[in-house]
Amino acid sequence: MSVLTRDEAQTRARLIDVQRYRIDLDLTRGADTFDSTTVIGFTTRTAGDTFVEVRPAALRSVTLDGHALDPAALDDNRLPLTGLTPGPHELRVEAAMAYSHTGEGMHRFTDPTDGETYTYTQLFMEDVQRVFAAFDQPDLKAVFDLTVTAPDGWTVLANGVTEHLGDGTWRAAATPLLSTYLVAVAAGPFHSVRTEHRGLPFGIHCRRSLAPYLDADAEEILDITRACYDRYHEKFEEPYPFDSYDQAFVPEFNAGAMENPGLVTFRDEFIHRSAVTDTERQTRAMVIAHEMAHMWFGDLVTLQWWDDIWLNESFAEYMGYQTLTEATRFTGTWVDFGVARKAWGYDADQRPSTHPVAPDADAVPDTASALLNFDGISYAKGASALRQLVAWLGEKDFLAGINTHFKRHKFANATLADFIASLAHHTDRDVHAWADTWLRTTGVDTLTATVTEHPGQTALTLTRDGSRPHRVTVGVYDRDLIDGATLVRRELSSIDIPAIPDIPADGEHRLPGPRPALVVPNDQDLTYAKIRLDPHSEETTLRGLSRVPDPLTRAVLWNCLRDMVRDGELEPLTYLEAARAHLPGESELANVQGVLAFARTQIADHYTTPTERPDALALLTDLCTDLIRRTEDGSNPGLRLTAVRTLIDSAAHADTIRDWYDSGSVPGGPELDPELRWRILGRLCVLGAVDDAVIEAELTQDPSATGRQGAAHCRAALPDPEAKRAAWDAMFTTDELSNYLFTATAQGFWQPEQSDLLRPYVARYFPDAVAVAHRRGPAIGDAAGRHAFPAHAIDAHTLALGESCIEDDDPIPALRRRLADQLDDLARALKIRTATATK
Repeated sequence: MSVLTRDEAQTRARLIDVQRYRIDLDLTRGADTFDSTTVIGFTTRTAGDTFVEVRPAALRSVTLDGHALDPAALDDNRLPLTGLTPGPHELRVEAAMAYSHTGEGMHRFTDPTDGETYTYTQLFMEDVQRVFAAFDQPDLKAVFDLTVTAPDGWTVLANGVTEHLGDGTWRAAATPLLSTYLVAVAAGPFHSVRTEHRGLPFGIHCRRSLAPYLDADAEEILDITRACYDRYHEKFEEPYPFDSYDQAFVPEFNAGAMENPGLVTFRDEFIHRSAVTDTERQTRAMVIAHEMAHMWFGDLVTLQWWDDIWLNESFAEYMGYQTLTEATRFTGTWVDFGVARKAWGYDADQRPSTHPVAPDADAVPDTASALLNFDGISYAKGASALRQLVAWLGEKDFLAGINTHFKRHKFANATLADFIASLAHHTDRDVHAWADTWLRTTGVDTLTATVTEHPGQTALTLTRDGSRPHRVTVGVYDRDLIDGATLVRRELSSIDIPAIPDIPADGEHRLPGPRPALVVPNDQDLTYAKIRLDPHSEETTLRGLSRVPDPLTRAVLWNCLRDMVRDGELEPLTYLEAARAHLPGESELANVQGVLAFARTQIADHYTTPTERPDALALLTDLCTDLIRRTEDGSNPGLRLTAVRTLIDSAAHADTIRDWYDSGSVPGGPELDPELRWRILGRLCVLGAVDDAVIEAELTQDPSATGRQGAAHCRAALPDPEAKRAAWDAMFTTDELSNYLFTATAQGFWQPEQSDLLRPYVARYFPDAVAVAHRRGPAIGDAAGRHAFPAHAIDAHTLALGESCIEDDDPIPALRRRLADQLDDLARALKIRTATATK
C-alpha cells in the first residue's frame, strides 16, 4: 500500500478544500464484504492533479462531476484525479469493501456465545480507505453525512445521533468539521444503557452476551462519565462540541480506546466478566477520562500532521489522570501513573528507537513512520512533561493558554508552534525555551542526591546528568523517635534545577539537625527523571521502604530500584528481596501490582539466569502465599486477587494450583471465575500437568470469545511438539487467526520452561514474522513483534539473528520497530545477567 507522505499532504492541502462527505454503507451484503458509496464535495483552488485514497475489494464505478472515470486507473490505494479546474467538484465512488478481522477498517466479529455479529470501524491513521473513499489526511476536515443499511434487529451508532428510518436504514446527524480518521460507525444487536446529562444524550453499549456485566457496572461507568464531563466544563471555556456522547465496548479492539467524536470505542475487556481490583477499575475510569479529554484535544482542535501526535495523546493522558484525581473517588491516580505508566515512558526513552515528544516534521515524513510514535514517549513521557510544565508555569496560566488555544483553532488544525504561542500569551516565562528543552530532546535525565554532614546540620546537593530544567520537590525524612522504624517527613522543599549544565540546583540546601535517614529527590513525582539516592538513603530504602508514609513517594522509590536493576546497579534478586520484605506492608494496591508485574515478567523471566530463575519464582511464591494469608479476613480483596494471580503465574509445581482448579476455589476465597480458571489452566499447560482434553472441557464450559482466546493460549503452551507445530502454523501459515486469537496463541507459545523444545523455532521466527507482517499488515505485524517474539531466548545468537533480519529482510515499519525494541531489551537482559554472574 502507498503511504501518504507529509509533502504529498501539504501539496494536496494547497490544491483542494473539502466541504462534505455523503457516505452510504450497506452491511447486509454478506459475511465477506459490504457496499460503500461515497460522494465528496470539494473545491479546487487552482488547476491541477491530485488523488483520492480507497482500498476496495472491488471498485465498481467512479464519476467526477458526472463524468465516468476508469476504475482500472486505481493504483494500489490511490485513484488519480487529473485535469481538475478551479472551482467546486463532486466525486462519487461506489465499491465493495472487505471486512477486517485484524481490528483495522471495518472489523467484523461473530460472538461464539450466541452467534450474534457485530461490526465497528477503526479508521485511525490510514484505515478509513478500507471503509470509504477519502482525501485521507487530518488537515482536510469536512462535514460527514452518513447512512447505514443494517440487518433487522441491529442498532447503528455513529458520531452523531442516529435515527432508524425503517427497513434497516439508519441516518446519522451531520457532523461538525471532522478529520477523516475520526469518523466512526458501530453496528450490531447491541445491549444499550441510555441516559441524559445536562441535556446531552449519553449511552453505553456492548455485545448482548456481556449485558449482565455491563448492567452491573453501568452506574459506575456513567458516574465517571458525568463527573469528568462536568469537570472538563469547569476547566474549558469551549463547551462539549458534539451532539451526543456514546461509549461502545467492542470486541477484538487493538487499542485501549479510540476518541471518535460522539462515539468512543473501547476494548470490551473493560466490561469485566470476572473479579477485578480497584486499581483495574481506576484504569477503566482513567481511559474514560482520557478519551473524553480528546473531545477537545484532538477532535475539536486537531493536529495538522502526525508529527504533533503528542498534542493529542500527551494532553489526554495528563488530563485523564489529573481530572480523575480531582473529580472522582479515584484520588490516587498519580501513584499508578508513577509506578506503571511512567515506567513505560522511561523504558521507551532509553531504547535506540527513542524520539522527542514533539519530533521535527522531517522525522515523520509519512504515515508509516508516524504510526511508530504511538508509544510510551508520546503518552507517558509527554504527560510527565506537561505535569512538569504545570508545576513550573502554574495551573492558572496553563489552563488560560489551553483555552486560548481552543478558541483560536476550534474545528481546525494546529501545530506545536500554535500551542506554544497560546501559552506564551498568558505568561512572561520563556515557554519557547521550555518546549525546546523538554519536547525537542530525547533521553531521561538522572537526578542524584548528595548529602554532606556538617556540625549541627547537613547539606543537600542535587546534580543532574542531562540538560533539562526541572522543578522538583525533595523530601527529607527522619526515623520516628518512638518506634525507631517509621519514617517521618521532616521537610518537603521545592528546588529548581536550571537548564544550564553543571550549575547546582539552587546551590547547597542546608538542613538543620542531624543527617536525615532518607532524602528523596522528586518526592512528589512532578518531573520526568530517574533518581539516584545517596548511599545512606539507598540503604534506608532497601530496609525500610514500607515505612515511608506517602504511597506516591513509595512509587518514586520503587521506580528508583527498578531503574537501578535495569541499569545494572542493583542485583535482580536484591529487588526481589526488597519486594518480599516490603509488599506485605504496602497499603497502595497500585504499588503492589506494579512491583509484582516487574518482578514476575522482567526479573524472573528475563533478568535472572536459568539457574537463578527457580529461586526467583520460589521467592515470589512465598511472597504471594504470605499476602494470601494476610488477607484471609476478607479485608483487602484486591490485594488477595493480585497475590492469587501472581502465585498462579509463578507456580513451579502443579499440585497447589491443580487443587484450586479441581475444587473451583482458592481456600478462603475467591471462587474461581473464568479469568482465574483460564489463568490456572494456562500455567498447568506450561508445566505439562494437563492435556488437550482438559482444555476442550474448559472451552465447553466457557465457549465465549475470551474462552476461545484462553483455549488458544493453553494449546500453544502445551509442552508437546505437535501442539507447538499447530500453533506455529496457525500464527504464521494459515492467516486465519483474528488479531486477538493471534495474540493469545503467541502469548502461550514461548515459555522459559520449554526452551529445549522451542529452540528450533527461534531461527524460524524472524523470516516467518517478516512474511506474515507483509501479508497481513501493521496490526498483525505489531502483534508478531510484540507478542510472538522469542523473548526468553536471551543469548548472542538470537541477537545476531534479529539484527540480520532488520538489516537484510526488509520488515514492514511496524514490525521493524518492534524488533528493534525487543532486541534492545534482550541485549539489556543479557548484560544484566552477565553482570550478575561476574559479581
